[in-house]
Amino acid sequence: MAAVFLKEFQQMMRDRLTFAMAVGVPILQLVLFGYAINTDPKGLPTALVAADSGPMAASVVATLQNTGYFRIVHAGVDEGEAERMLEEGRVQFLVVIPPQFSRRIVRGERPQMLVAVDATDPSASGNALAALAAATDRALERQLTGPLQRLAEKPGPFEVVVHKRYNPEGLSRYNIVPGLIGTILTMTMVMLTGLAMTRERERGTLENLLATPVRPSEVMVGKILPYVVLGYVQLGVILGAAALLFHVPLEGSFVLLMAMIGVFIVANLGVGFTFSTLARNQLQAMQMTFFFFLPSMLLSGFMFPFRGMPEWAQALGEVLPLTHFLRIVRGIMLKGNSLVELWPELWPMVLFMAVAAAVALKRYRQTLD
Repeated sequence: MAAVFLKEFQQMMRDRLTFAMAVGVPILQLVLFGYAINTDPKGLPTALVAADSGPMAASVVATLQNTGYFRIVHAGVDEGEAERMLEEGRVQFLVVIPPQFSRRIVRGERPQMLVAVDATDPSASGNALAALAAATDRALERQLTGPLQRLAEKPGPFEVVVHKRYNPEGLSRYNIVPGLIGTILTMTMVMLTGLAMTRERERGTLENLLATPVRPSEVMVGKILPYVVLGYVQLGVILGAAALLFHVPLEGSFVLLMAMIGVFIVANLGVGFTFSTLARNQLQAMQMTFFFFLPSMLLSGFMFPFRGMPEWAQALGEVLPLTHFLRIVRGIMLKGNSLVELWPELWPMVLFMAVAAAVALKRYRQTLD
């Protein structure tokens, strides 16, 4: 038994990648779950359209900011520009204070204040909306004294109208099901491509390719294309289930959605191809896939609100293609975004695809040599 133990221990130490994964994955999980995951995001970007600069309007805005959930990043913009920011995902909330807000409160007219929220991810704004209701009840406590004290009685000096955009019922499946397109494709495309090439190396069939006049780029494209077809087959299953079982809407262009998914599939296949040139066997390819998939799932905003993570985690998440793809697919399916609105999320994904393909091709050339 001691001899077998020593033999197995020596073999484990020789497989440096497996040993690194055994140590690195727990550390990665501890760091991500301990520091990066936050189910109560605060400091959510908010656009403010204030047509009244009176003291009561200023007090309401200050109370919202004091909750910690609302961070005014755009003030003084017109309502049309603020609506575009909300549609493009640049802000989470839009607060509109109407003209003569303070004067109408004094007159007892109960003016309406609009709060529009991007509700594509209900978990990202749920606590903020709860804090909004409590904050507006006490926003004017200091001003409503003396003759105005009667205005502090229920139902309150002003009315807050909340518009939940793109997911008015707050259904979590509207957020989860489109996100599953990206997570499933990430896992399967990276894993299957990595295993396919590594399997050929283990069986010795890669040597047969060396005896043919096929160029490395042609081998890479030929290996990738069948999995592109497989990715679209998976997509058909997911979209069919989304429409028939979960009734998730498709507000945007179906053709545009297919094109964006094609870019995302190729980006992940490039990662899988690179892993296949690094791995010595299929087990190592699986380990690399898991090491890539875990941060992609946790840092992309699929499971937890992206804006709830610290800045360093958001910076890492911006590098991953899944982060941008989730915004794209939710923007097309729930908001009806066009290519112009999606471009800020598309170009990082295209850049990642180009880098992944270049690294994969270079590594494959080194493997042949």
